[in-house]
Amino acid sequence: MQRDLGSFPLPPALRAKLIACGFQSAEDVTAVRTSELSKEVGISKEEALEVLQIVRCRSSGEESQQSDGLPSFRKCTALELLEEEHAQGSIITFSSALDEVLGGGVPVAKIMEICGAPGVGKTQLSIQLVVDAQIPECFGGLGGESVYIDTEGSFVVERVAEVAQAAVHHCHLIAESGQDEAQRQAVEEFTVSSILSRIYYFRCHDYVELLAQAHLLDDFLAEHRKVRLVVIDSIAFPFRHHLEDLSLRTRLLNGLAQQLITRANDHKVAVVLTNQMTTRFGETQSSLVPALGESWGHAATTRLILHWEGKLRFASLYKSPTQKEATVPYQITSQGFRDVQPPEPSSSSSANPRKRPRTDDQDGR
Repeated sequence: MQRDLGSFPLPPALRAKLIACGFQSAEDVTAVRTSELSKEVGISKEEALEVLQIVRCRSSGEESQQSDGLPSFRKCTALELLEEEHAQGSIITFSSALDEVLGGGVPVAKIMEICGAPGVGKTQLSIQLVVDAQIPECFGGLGGESVYIDTEGSFVVERVAEVAQAAVHHCHLIAESGQDEAQRQAVEEFTVSSILSRIYYFRCHDYVELLAQAHLLDDFLAEHRKVRLVVIDSIAFPFRHHLEDLSLRTRLLNGLAQQLITRANDHKVAVVLTNQMTTRFGETQSSLVPALGESWGHAATTRLILHWEGKLRFASLYKSPTQKEATVPYQITSQGFRDVQPPEPSSSSSANPRKRPRTDDQDGR
């Protein structure tokens, strides 16, 4: 592990920062955690994680295996996986209740499926996420870019601009109320125009175009390394409306799911899929369930179901490997996806509950 740090294939600027901060050898780097390296050197957690992976990989002798023509597999410990997940972060939804249920927000390098009936807010949440993925790191965001693949034609850029304006205003308020110089500098570049310019939009009219776009996604993400979110809205529409062969549909969907899982892992992006609901008829009653069948339900790491209860909207975490099932209310406002605000107490509640209220008849006695 005493190998000199200058011999590793690190970006020159990154190598210079490490050496300037006293990191001379591989042992110096591997002795610290990702978060500690990020803080000491003044680099992002993603860059710190990349440095640790390169140093550990090259130091473990995998390079010699490749030169001998032997197959190379990524070796890592559970601790390294945990550090990697913490470094990747998550994308907030601007609903603190939903973020808490999800464990901090929409996780990166995972697939999340958002299911719900028409008009319940699937597209609204998707638009909120493509904006939130760009929140600067000094505000707790990822400072990334987004990809939006639209199969239904429901992407309305005017609505995106509204949500972006609300996010910009929110960050401005935080920067003005604090003393963080980094935040004040970040809000100067965090504008509606900059947000819209970092959302890459693709329109797919049928399942053939969607499959082709998924195939090309690997090269696109390799060229645009700042992308942290890919949204497909919706995954169900092209397959339900343009493909009647159920056997072929299942095979194509399984292949697409594997592609998306690989893209999420390789490029460290969150993949969000919206799905429609369909009616399942039982012996005594019917119920609404996510479309595309039970086998498709295994594709996503996390499944979120949006539904109505009377006039109120609720989000239910139906499937997650780390979080327990829960249901929280939410609302769609002019600013975007938000928490339901508690009702303000009425003026009558402050009156003495033991005192009998006066009436007009009593006044006249």
